[in-house]
Amino acid sequence: MGAVHSTVHKSCRWHRRKEDRPAEILTAALKTFSVKGFAATKLVEVAKEAGVSKGTLYLYFESKEALFKEVVSEFVLPQIAKAEEHAEQYSGSTKELMFNLVDHWRTHVLETELSGISKMMIAEASNFPDLAHFYLENVIQRTRHFVANLIELGIQRGEFRKCNSQYAARAFLTPMVFSAIWQYSLAPFDESYDINEYLNLSMDIFIRGILKENQG
Repeated sequence: MGAVHSTVHKSCRWHRRKEDRPAEILTAALKTFSVKGFAATKLVEVAKEAGVSKGTLYLYFESKEALFKEVVSEFVLPQIAKAEEHAEQYSGSTKELMFNLVDHWRTHVLETELSGISKMMIAEASNFPDLAHFYLENVIQRTRHFVANLIELGIQRGEFRKCNSQYAARAFLTPMVFSAIWQYSLAPFDESYDINEYLNLSMDIFIRGILKENQG
């Protein structure tokens, strides 16, 4: 009986391990893409990081491009969805909500390997137009639309002055994009730079810039 139990247990462990492989490969890919960029990343490196063979990786992802798109779908898009859900449920002011969203982004994106994806796309977009279009449509445009809608809500509520919400959304997101790029480029060499102080000041300047005069 003991031998049978051991065999069954081993079989269950193997089955569970096999199901975990796509997630492990995606986690390894996120880490590798963030550090090395898209062009320099080799699938054999991703496979090694995930603890599988290159052949096993190809069982789940047909190309490096497909792997990257799945990384975005698995790790980046859920963060946007969480922000959208949080905004729908938030009962405070639009101003407070926008500060709150920046804090959430700082914790769940900037301070994680996800911030390396922004830097990678900006650096390599022109060399990989298909990935650039994919990222622009699914990440950038969705995020801009979400922020622009929040600004429109603030205008409707009388919190914000009338302005071009599309360009205001870009202004809101610019310090966040810059911080992500800096985090994976020159930040380790710039001891005078406090990323949190920069973000806090940038958000304060932005909010003050779109508040109505009678709003504090």
